[in-house]
Amino acid sequence: MTETTMTLADIEDLARSALEGAGASAKNAASVARSTRLAERDGIRSHGLLYVPIYAEHVACGKVDGLAEPAVEQTRPGAIRVDAGNGFAHPAIDAGWDAFTGAVRDCGAAAMTVHNSYNCGVLGHHAERLAEEGLLGMCFTHAPASIAPVGGSRPVIGTNPFAVAVPDGDGGAAIVIDQSASVVAKSEIMMRARAGDPIEPHWALDDKGRPTTDAELALKGSMAPSGGYKGFGVGLMVEIMASCLAGAVSSRDASPFSGTAGGPPGTGQCFIGFDPGAFAGAGFAGNINALVNAITAQHDARLPGARRKANRDRIERDGTVVDVTLIEQIQALSNGAGSGKLK
Repeated sequence: MTETTMTLADIEDLARSALEGAGASAKNAASVARSTRLAERDGIRSHGLLYVPIYAEHVACGKVDGLAEPAVEQTRPGAIRVDAGNGFAHPAIDAGWDAFTGAVRDCGAAAMTVHNSYNCGVLGHHAERLAEEGLLGMCFTHAPASIAPVGGSRPVIGTNPFAVAVPDGDGGAAIVIDQSASVVAKSEIMMRARAGDPIEPHWALDDKGRPTTDAELALKGSMAPSGGYKGFGVGLMVEIMASCLAGAVSSRDASPFSGTAGGPPGTGQCFIGFDPGAFAGAGFAGNINALVNAITAQHDARLPGARRKANRDRIERDGTVVDVTLIEQIQALSNGAGSGKLK
């Protein structure tokens, strides 16, 4: 495999051009390209350029409406509802963002849900976006079913991540928690399957409910919940927030985020914001600093999100290494060539 180094700006330009070449509007392509850049910036390659051919394939086959115009509705002073129109999640989130954050500041707390949506990329980036505005953010997104209840073998919920980000009082995030209900993100198993590599024995089960190290069998079976029944409980909570509350399709009925089978996934997201000043007043920052110090003062202890931040500092400075074959494939999409299918 031949690799080369790319800057984050070049990565964003490449992703945007490919998505426009696949048929997405300039506005929608730009929103998803920014997300691609952020994923590569933080070293989360499974949600970066690797996903661009899948996005393009889904625009081409109709799983995503690349020209969708999100519709924003404010149903209560602190409630924003966005219909993504079976388009990308990112532009739908952008469309409701100002109304949502304005409601948080006006009410002290507010929520925004998105339905008829799609994969929203790295969930923690949406929570961090709230923290950068001085707000405490909690985010939920569900996915096509891939986790069976403990003791069962039929998937009921998706990997269903949640994220929390806490403002640091200086335009950034002091803490970012971003974790899924599964032991590992499904995209990690998809990457292993494409490379023909085995997975760890505790990551997934085959379609008979048995632990497997075969990535292909894992994709036909179910993901293992993190912490057993506790992980399934976390995923169930996310399902309630991002699917049931948002009025989105259930994980059981959503079409896959990979491949061309089925129509639009129709999944959803839920974002909750708090203005710390409305609750803790000036004492919030001090309490958070004390909490952070209680963790970082311990030898070898690490704050959630610290690894991403270290990747971010390095990659913003040095760029990131990308497979040349993948770049060529995405460049072909930019010219309107190819099917968009990831090889």
